[in-house]
Amino acid sequence: MGTQEAQDNFEGKWELVSPTTITQFSAVGYFFGRQIHQTLDVPVGLIDNAWGGSACEAWIPYDVLKANGHTELLAHWDKLAAEYDEEAIRAKYEKAVATYKQRAQAAREAGKPIPAYPRQPRSPLAGQHRPANLYQGVLNPIIGYPIQGAIWYQGEANATRAKQYQELFPLMIDTWRKAWGQGDFSFYWVSLADFKDQVTEPADADWAELREAQTLTLNKLPNTGEAIITDLGEAHDIHPRNKQDVAKRLARWALAKNYGYEQLIHRSPIYKSHEIQNNKIIITFDHVGNGLDTHDVRQVLGFTIAGEDKQFHHAQATIQGRDKVIVWNTDVPSPVAVRYAWANNPICNLQNKSHLPATPFRTDKWKGITEGKVVR
Repeated sequence: MGTQEAQDNFEGKWELVSPTTITQFSAVGYFFGRQIHQTLDVPVGLIDNAWGGSACEAWIPYDVLKANGHTELLAHWDKLAAEYDEEAIRAKYEKAVATYKQRAQAAREAGKPIPAYPRQPRSPLAGQHRPANLYQGVLNPIIGYPIQGAIWYQGEANATRAKQYQELFPLMIDTWRKAWGQGDFSFYWVSLADFKDQVTEPADADWAELREAQTLTLNKLPNTGEAIITDLGEAHDIHPRNKQDVAKRLARWALAKNYGYEQLIHRSPIYKSHEIQNNKIIITFDHVGNGLDTHDVRQVLGFTIAGEDKQFHHAQATIQGRDKVIVWNTDVPSPVAVRYAWANNPICNLQNKSHLPATPFRTDKWKGITEGKVVR
């Protein structure tokens, strides 16, 4: 239930996994728990409090958002609440139903298709986008319950405001940890999958900026982890069908950091530094495991390069040694910046030899397309 009033109870109970009980559970959550159970051979308890399509700010208390400067976002929703006329909306719906009945009767008599029944109005004030709604209505009832950590799969609803997410996401995690009162419990999330149509030329992309916001959180908070899935998405389905590999990549983090499998390679290669040498840029990666590799084809795909004009071009790239990639384009004689997998649906194939995809990144700090956007 989405509400501004803190709830202290909910309808739910512990249930054993079965074909009957699992149908309404998170698929990624189920496969994550199954992997932990199969590896450790111990019972695993999972609490599913997910709500599809939710916004990050819905999982943060109102007063916390206000204290951290998100006043414009709150003012937008406060204005919506003040102007929302439930009686007028209900009257409009009832009028639509009456019209439908007349049209349906006429269609039956004429032997024509019956029109669709009017949709019940849903108040946005009680939904999964309003700030604080899910914190108070979904999370608050379980705060304090002893947990090992949390896994998180969200970000799509905030993509158009990705710059803002750089602040919202770590604020949410920090708020949860303080509320739970059991220290910096583990928090592992899934970076956005590849989605939407592929583009032929380099361009700015809000999903790329959201992934960047997620990755930046790794350096802002301890005991956090990120599963990269830019190879698992569906261009025209916001929900990747391959839930098992998503869950397994999250489980690698938990097994390595929480359950004693310290030697398990669990982290995707991530940008460490770069060096410009004449017309080439050499990228050094951290967390490469047993070394960098490519998926599907030998050619390294996914890099773009730009000069001072900030115009990006597809780049040639080659792996050097265990942890370096050399990037260049003969049309960019004096390069200053490199990006990797910087698109909504990137064509990219760099990975480590454990088949964990490289983390999307950019070396520049140029203004993105979501900067300044703070409300839906």
